[in-house]
Amino acid sequence: MGRVRAWARREWGPLFGVVRDGLAARKWRAIPLTLAAVCLTAVLQYVQNQPWGYRFVQDIGSVRADDPLWLALLRTPLSLFVPALDLPVWGALAQILLVFGIAELSLGRWRTLVIAYAATLAGTLYARIGIALGPDGPFGLPASDAQVVDTGPSAAVVGLAVYVCWRHRAWFSCALVVVTMAVECALKPNLAGKEHLAAIAVALVLCAVTARRQRGGSARSGAPPMTS
Repeated sequence: MGRVRAWARREWGPLFGVVRDGLAARKWRAIPLTLAAVCLTAVLQYVQNQPWGYRFVQDIGSVRADDPLWLALLRTPLSLFVPALDLPVWGALAQILLVFGIAELSLGRWRTLVIAYAATLAGTLYARIGIALGPDGPFGLPASDAQVVDTGPSAAVVGLAVYVCWRHRAWFSCALVVVTMAVECALKPNLAGKEHLAAIAVALVLCAVTARRQRGGSARSGAPPMTS
């Protein structure tokens, strides 16, 4: 049991400390972005389930691969907060509250927003690439996926989870997220699963860019590189 506790402290201790201190200092005021995202998602869920609101939400936040690219890019930021109609909304709200909240406390508001958008945008663009590749290759998609409505926070959540785990050296948790998404895609190689892998790829690129900038800054200042 002692070894398990020691491992848990190494894996999650730094991240837990940051989250605990942030909430202790400012409580819910520490995560305004997360709370706004939860409220926006709940409102959009309510509106799109009304006869008068479904078309409105589709027009402002629904993305399909066969949409014109400019329109898809315009809708992509809001599509993150439009829950998928075939999934329970509480799942999307829980994902945002937990993962966005941890990310906002440990990374800051703007970095959280940038990573979430980059991961979502990666999924949006991948859908077009996958359909162009066709269904025969491992990274391709059938043409019918061009009509699939592509909304929800899952790609952003996956990207943020990978980045946060890397940032705080929670290596097992980072690997677990990657392996879980890869297994999901292997068992059910649909648009959503492959978009999750695209989100992971972008998150890893951002990790590499951040690490390189930290090394460059440390080299110029003569300080050791950051390790947490």
